[in-house]
Amino acid sequence: MTSRTLLLSSNRAAHYIEQGTGEPLVLIHGVGMQASAWYPQIDALSQEFRVIAVDMPGHGQSDPLDAHATLPQFVQWASEFIEALDAGSVNLAGHSMGSLIAAGVAVTRPDLVRRVAVLNGVYRRSIEARQAVLDRAAELRPGTIDVDTPLRRWFNQDEAQRMAATRVESWLRAVDLEGYATAYTAFAQGDETYADGWHEIACPALVLTGSDDPNSTPAMAEQMAQAAQNGRAVVIEDERHMVNLTAPEAVNRALRAWLQVEPDIETMKLEV
Repeated sequence: MTSRTLLLSSNRAAHYIEQGTGEPLVLIHGVGMQASAWYPQIDALSQEFRVIAVDMPGHGQSDPLDAHATLPQFVQWASEFIEALDAGSVNLAGHSMGSLIAAGVAVTRPDLVRRVAVLNGVYRRSIEARQAVLDRAAELRPGTIDVDTPLRRWFNQDEAQRMAATRVESWLRAVDLEGYATAYTAFAQGDETYADGWHEIACPALVLTGSDDPNSTPAMAEQMAQAAQNGRAVVIEDERHMVNLTAPEAVNRALRAWLQVEPDIETMKLEV
């Protein structure tokens, strides 16, 4: 595994880890995580693909965006990163906040995206759910982070889940609080930003979640997949929000199937 840094056109550094050769697969993690949160996918999929897991702005070793950046600025950052890779169109997968970014790039820059995968994404939250996440975002600005609550929400007491929870806890405790607050606020406000654009996504789209994820629900996954022109929903039973860590074999099977769907070449030629 190789650690690299790209200087983007915005003059911000984007750090990523890379493994394997072949068709590029770009992975964007969720709020509070870092590139290595994709370790089960990096290990498995790098046998067939050039896997590129990037640190989101303000996370890991990537430079932050402005303190009050909204989702479109994260989407612009991701587009700049893909262009800086100089690898042509890529397969793009995101988890949680990363899935909002991935979908945003698929909507606004279809020329950069060969296939898109949304893991544990959110879509048109209810009023109550949106207010709850906005309240959590507001609590971050004073400079504190509640680690225990998301861990209880994301993991059960099974041994395998507790092992994953230990790694996630270490990433949450190490995250830059300002970068975390910026990303979480954009995440809290962003579920409607590109919702109307899903019908424009023509590339193969995988929408995956866990059956027991109360925030990224199976109903949301079905709605996104149905809205896309070539979408497929996958719901993994008895799993929660960090499904790529707690059910890696099932997730990797779904990703491999998605990566085998041939995209419409004409779609890849679209220009903004």
